[in-house]
Amino acid sequence: MPRKRTKRGTFGTRVSTGIAGLDEILRGGLIERRTYLVRGGPGTGKSTLGLHFLVAGAVKGEKVLFITMGEPETEVRKNAQSMGFDLSGVDFLDVAPTSEFFAEGRTYDIFSPAEVERGPLTEKITGEVEKLKPTRVFVDSMTQFRYLIADAFQFRRQILSLGRYLIERGATVLFSSEGSTEAPDDDLQFLCDGVINLELGPEGRIISVIKFRGSGFQGDYNSMRLGDKGMEVFPRLISGQYYREFVVEPLSFGVSELDKLLYGGLERGTVTIISGPAGVGKTSLGLQFLKEAAGRGERSVLYSFEEGRDTMLRRCDGINIRVRPLIEKGTLSVIEVEPLYYTPDEFAQLVRREVEKRNARIIMIDSVSGYQLSLHGRELVSHLHALCQYLKNTGVTALLVNEVESITGEFRATEFGISHLVDNIIFLRYVEAEGQLRRTIGVLKKRTSDFDKTLREFDITSRGIKVGEKFTLLGGILGGMGYIRSLLVGRGR
Repeated sequence: MPRKRTKRGTFGTRVSTGIAGLDEILRGGLIERRTYLVRGGPGTGKSTLGLHFLVAGAVKGEKVLFITMGEPETEVRKNAQSMGFDLSGVDFLDVAPTSEFFAEGRTYDIFSPAEVERGPLTEKITGEVEKLKPTRVFVDSMTQFRYLIADAFQFRRQILSLGRYLIERGATVLFSSEGSTEAPDDDLQFLCDGVINLELGPEGRIISVIKFRGSGFQGDYNSMRLGDKGMEVFPRLISGQYYREFVVEPLSFGVSELDKLLYGGLERGTVTIISGPAGVGKTSLGLQFLKEAAGRGERSVLYSFEEGRDTMLRRCDGINIRVRPLIEKGTLSVIEVEPLYYTPDEFAQLVRREVEKRNARIIMIDSVSGYQLSLHGRELVSHLHALCQYLKNTGVTALLVNEVESITGEFRATEFGISHLVDNIIFLRYVEAEGQLRRTIGVLKKRTSDFDKTLREFDITSRGIKVGEKFTLLGGILGGMGYIRSLLVGRGR
C-alpha cells in the first residue's frame, strides 16, 4: 500500500471529524480541547459537518452535545435520519425560540434582549454541560448568538468566555456561523483555533481550511458532496505526497513487433500518451496492454469517459481481445465515468481507492478530453500533473488516450499541451496508400530507454492487433504529405 509522506511540527491528540477526507486535509483531524469554526452560507453543509463530528464521538462511547440555537431538535433529528445518521448517542440542548415565544408577544421596552435572554441561556448551557460533561460540543449557530448581543465588545467577551468554559471542562468545540454581510464573522475567525470554510459555487461544493493553529494542513480548495449519506470530502491530490517501492521493469503489450518498437515494452511506473485521430485504434491498443497485464494477474482498470462499457466489450469480442474472462476473474475492470458528475478531486479519489485498496497496477484514462469535462473550467495541466505524479510515485503504469482533431495535416502529439507530463508517447496515424486509408504506428518519446524510430503498419483484425514491418516512405507523412512508395519492406507493389 502506498505510504504518505508526513511533515513534522504537529502536536496534540487528534479528534476525528467523522469525515475521512476532511481528516486527511487536517493531517489527522482536529486537535482536542480547542475551538473551531465551520462557516458558510445557507445549505453549504455546516450542520451536516457538525453531525458527523458528534456521531464520530458517540460511536466511540464519548458524551457529545448538540446545542441548537436556530433549528428545533425535532427538525435536526428528522433531517439527520434522512441521511442515515444514528443520533441515539447524541444529547441535545434545544435553545431555539419556540412557537410560544411568538404567541407571548414579548417586548423589550426597558432592557435589551441580551440583558433579558442571556442569563437564562447561559444557565441552560452551563447546567447541561455540568450534568453531561461532554468531550465534543457543536453549537449551531453562533449567528443567532450574535443577534442576541448587539455590542461587538460584549459579543467577543462572551464567545471567548464560552469557548474557555467548554475547553476547561474537556470539550473539543465546533461552532457554526453563516458569515453573511449582515452578520460578518471576522471576529469569530480570530477567536477560534481553526476555521473551515464551506462554499457552493458554479464549480460545485468546495471545502477549505483557512486556519489551523498548532498544525500544518492542506490549504487548497477541495471538492465535497452532500448526499443521502451526509458529507463526503475529496482532498485535492498533491504531487509527490505518496510513494511506494517498486521495481522498474518493461511490461509487454503481448504484440511482439510492438514490443520491439518500444525496446521491450512500457516501463512500470511510467505514464504514456496514446495519441491519434478518431477511429484509428487508440482504445483498442490500450485495452491490448491492459488485457496482457491482467492476464499476468496485475489488476488493471480502464476509466471510460466517453464510450459505454457494453459497447467496448462487444468491440473487444470482435477483435479477439479477450477481456470478459479477466473481468469475471477480477483482474480487469472497465468503469464508465460521467464527466459532468465528477469533479477532478472526486475522480482522483476513485483512482486512489483502486490503487490503495485494490492494488491496481495499470490505470487507463479514456480520454483526456473526457477528463477535461470534469474540470468544469478548472485548469487541466495542474490536475493531470498531480494525478500522473501520484501514479508514477506508487509504481502504477498509466495510459492516457488523447484524440487529435486532424486526420491528416500538421502533426500534433496532443491537443492540450501535456506532452511534457508523460514519459512515453505512442502515436497512431492515418496514411493514404493506393487510394485507401491505412494506419501507421510510431513512438515519439520514451524517457527510460531508446526506441525504434521507424514507422510501422498498424492493423486491427478479427484475430487481434497486428504490427507489421516498417514503411518505406517518400517522407512527409507526419505532415500529411507523404505517399507510400512501397508499402512494406520486401513487398514491392
